[in-house]
Amino acid sequence: MENERRGSGDGRRGLNSSFAAGIAALVFLVTGYQSALFIHKASVLKILGDRDVPDTVFVMDKTLAEAVLAEARAAGTEPSHATVRGRESVVVHKEAERPPETEAVRINVAPRHVETFRFDPNTVSQEELVRLGFTPRQAASILNYRSKGGVFRRKSDFARSYVVADSVYERLEPYIDIPLVDLNLADSADFDRLPGIGGYFASRMVSYRRQLGGSYSYKEQLMDIYRFDREKFDALSDLVTISPENMHPYRLWTLPEDSLKLHPYIGTYAARGIVIFREHNPRSSWTVDALEAAGVLKPEMAARLERCVAGPE
Repeated sequence: MENERRGSGDGRRGLNSSFAAGIAALVFLVTGYQSALFIHKASVLKILGDRDVPDTVFVMDKTLAEAVLAEARAAGTEPSHATVRGRESVVVHKEAERPPETEAVRINVAPRHVETFRFDPNTVSQEELVRLGFTPRQAASILNYRSKGGVFRRKSDFARSYVVADSVYERLEPYIDIPLVDLNLADSADFDRLPGIGGYFASRMVSYRRQLGGSYSYKEQLMDIYRFDREKFDALSDLVTISPENMHPYRLWTLPEDSLKLHPYIGTYAARGIVIFREHNPRSSWTVDALEAAGVLKPEMAARLERCVAGPE
């Protein structure tokens, strides 16, 4: 009986020792976890605290800013964000380069302060999307869509993205800035991204511009291209433009005959007639209407050419 009591007492002491060891281990784990959280938070705060130290903001004359930004683009160092303030100045936000690990912490952990500024959804960065109010995951989804060849041609295209909530789009819609495609600056790749175009028509749009003397004068000239019908034109007419500074009048009155005959509105016969007309008539009478009256140009071609020519040079 006495031996049984002694054995029972030894068992309780063993149980108490195991329980105490378990408690000690638990306290150690909790303390370690809290220490890890403290170190992580301190590290994050250090990264975030260093965030804006190297960044620079410039406010400069608009003409100077355009020149600086052009040089930066050519060098591949374009600032991450540039906005127009009024009509006279441009605000340029230049961010310093940071390690990818730091950027990841800054994007995913930093407190979100929703901003609004003008942006092109085809070029906006992931960080800028987060600043606009998207979560890092949503921003990554938009960039992933672009990396697979997706293009936002219109504001409505951005609205249809599944990560863009209606309320977010309503707030951002006035700030979406998708540049129009300038018919006189675009290359075949720019044209290829337009709806319904593809490689064949993109190539034809570039070559037809060359035939016109290097410049489109009005958007409807696209329909002069073989099989470029009204339906195709209507599908993209709101996405293209012709800036006056990039449109150059056709040099009807100075080009030689071999150059004139290449123009789609002129041809071999009319080119010879234009040269003869210039040789036998005073400069003051050099007009497209006069060429039509003289039988050099057919009425339909004269009407088209009239929109391409500024006047005697």
